Amino acid sequence: MKRILSLLLLAFTAAASAQAQHALVIQTDFGVKDGAVAAMKGVAFGVDPHLAIFDLSQENTPYDIWEAAYRLHQTCPYWPEGTVFVSVIDPGVGTERLSVVLKTKTGQYFVGPDNGTWTLIAEEFGVEAVRRIDEKSNRRPGSEKSYTFHGRDIYAYTGARLASGKITFEQVGPLLDTKIVSLPYAKPGLKDGVLIGTIPTLDFHYGNVWTNIPDTLFGELKPAFGDKFAVTIFHDGKEVYRGVIPYVRTFGDVKEGEPLLYLNSLLNVSFALNMGSFSEKFGLASGGTWTTRVERVK
Repeated sequence: MKRILSLLLLAFTAAASAQAQHALVIQTDFGVKDGAVAAMKGVAFGVDPHLAIFDLSQENTPYDIWEAAYRLHQTCPYWPEGTVFVSVIDPGVGTERLSVVLKTKTGQYFVGPDNGTWTLIAEEFGVEAVRRIDEKSNRRPGSEKSYTFHGRDIYAYTGARLASGKITFEQVGPLLDTKIVSLPYAKPGLKDGVLIGTIPTLDFHYGNVWTNIPDTLFGELKPAFGDKFAVTIFHDGKEVYRGVIPYVRTFGDVKEGEPLLYLNSLLNVSFALNMGSFSEKFGLASGGTWTTRVERVK
């Protein structure tokens, strides 16, 4: 009987431990040509070999904090409560910028430098609390002399401990003010029939240009497929593109090489060329300094 009870207790403990675990999702600008990402995963695996570890992206544009912010915003809604995201686009590594864990009101955790990376997820999902990482207790043992690889030594280690249930959110470190570093950008708006917004990112593989103008705002213009829209794109306030583009359902609704306006997978207004790169053809990029105007052609 004692043996049976012991086995039941072990099974219960194992089930409880499994329930406490959450996914660890990593994004960096390190690329995969060297061992940096593998080192981070090795640290996480060392914390708990049963931990589920996933890539968000390891090919982010180097030093581009805005892109990192957008990739988190693009991805995190599809992951469950309790997921831990480690984001290391950190041009200020080793400086006075804070290392934090942010918890959103939707119950997800974001581990990394407070350098603007949390801008969009904080706005969209709300900030429940922010804790500064206590680097004495939440740092890979033996890494005290390392100042330039916090992704491995602090963020992967802390993220893995949090995701695996080895530490609670309260054990990350002291509470901070919920005000975080935010990147400036033009929020989407509609005035006198003109939509304005930012180009937060490109669909890099195909060269499509994605805006932050949601379908709900676009819908206030009551668009119908086939309607034409005047599109103007600016960089630092200077016009770099102007054209008239039809609004269509999908790429094949226009001839090869022709432009189109469509709603992307996030249901935001976007511009593309069928079987071509809109951004490359017109010399466009993305970020907080890239803005757009969209209005119906009468």
